[in-house]
Amino acid sequence: MPKPFHIAIVGAGFTGTLLAVNLLRRPELIVTLIDRRPMFGRGTAYSATNPSHLLNVRAGNMSAFADAPRHFVEWCAARGIGDETTFVPRRSFGDYIGELLGDCIADCEGRLALACADATGVEVAGNAIKLALSNGAALRPDALVLAIGNLPPQVPAGLDPATIGADAYVADPWAGSLVTSLQDDDTVLLLGTGLTMVDVALSLESAGFAGKIIAMSRRGLLPHRHAPGPGLAVGERRQGMPPTTVTALVRDVRARADAIGWRAAVDELRPFTQELWTSASAAERGRFLRHLRPWWDVARHRLAPDVATRIAAMQNGGKLQILAGKPTDFRSDGTGVAVTFRPRGLVATERLSVRRIINCTGPMGDLSNARDPLLHALIASGLARPGHAGLGLDVDHHSRLIGADGRREARLYAAGPLTRGAFWEIVAVPDIRNQVGAMAADLAELGVADALVK
Repeated sequence: MPKPFHIAIVGAGFTGTLLAVNLLRRPELIVTLIDRRPMFGRGTAYSATNPSHLLNVRAGNMSAFADAPRHFVEWCAARGIGDETTFVPRRSFGDYIGELLGDCIADCEGRLALACADATGVEVAGNAIKLALSNGAALRPDALVLAIGNLPPQVPAGLDPATIGADAYVADPWAGSLVTSLQDDDTVLLLGTGLTMVDVALSLESAGFAGKIIAMSRRGLLPHRHAPGPGLAVGERRQGMPPTTVTALVRDVRARADAIGWRAAVDELRPFTQELWTSASAAERGRFLRHLRPWWDVARHRLAPDVATRIAAMQNGGKLQILAGKPTDFRSDGTGVAVTFRPRGLVATERLSVRRIINCTGPMGDLSNARDPLLHALIASGLARPGHAGLGLDVDHHSRLIGADGRREARLYAAGPLTRGAFWEIVAVPDIRNQVGAMAADLAELGVADALVK
């Protein structure tokens, strides 16, 4: 019998776990799942313990399997969590993925190994791969997949954590208590007004923080809310590709919004977003990122109705204030941080005095500032290069890494948010599910070819 085809997956969050589950359906494949954290199967998004942190997609669209679209709904129904219209707690989805992994471990007859370590370096010579781990081990898989998920947020320009004090700045809003040493008359500044900010504001309120929360971003845009109920019908399915230039696309979506409502007009783009991105010119992608992306994000990635209601109540009660502006300077003032910022549309600056700053700017996109040792090693060795506009890693249409010389690496892959420079909308569960399914098939074919050669 030929040697089983061994695939190493770095990252055991949703993307990496789902890929492992799909691969292990094929008896000729074996998998090593690697993560620095012992909580395999969850990842940052779904390890939340706060019941206020809800999925921003209805349960009916969250199945782990494309060929079983009601799989998660049935899982929820069996536990009395809700039905296909429910926005369930994110920790429940983490439990769901964790159970899938547990079932896989029980059923795959020793073909899955879990390694709690950092992947620190990789060497490739022909078809031979050597993956170094922080625990001193070295793996020699037949293929390697990077599925490390979203990177921690980037330190804002002009902010030096060393000069304002460790207690005054929280770099990672998911890395511990946010309210330690805060008093009821303190003010907390949240940098960013997107989905991460919403989570942090709810966490502060749930933890009993009675002070004031100020959230600031350049445009001061909040994510919109989902409509209640099962979601709006999109009417007659769009025929053919939408326009691929930014100006024409905006005009088209506005016309559709007048006809069927803005939520439906945005939602009906879902089947086309990756093709729109990949077929658009580099200039049009740049225009989208510079001018349209903030409005796309708040319209496309919406809040569960209950979450939107709570955020609105915090605003109306004066507990949460949203500011549109750009911070220009951060200085310690003895009791906290003096923040100088320029309000949107004005030349003159203003100043805030806050007790703590929490970075809610969202996942880092530009890998030049990433601290992950494996990413550094891949780029430094020329085995990988940054994707379009610095977003993630450059990959081909099969999600295989493209090296510094422009050639694809036949046995090195990336999955999930790391590939958004190539595929853009690769952060939602349905998109990752489709990518993982295609990758599993591709890796199985690679394994068959490898066995024939051997």
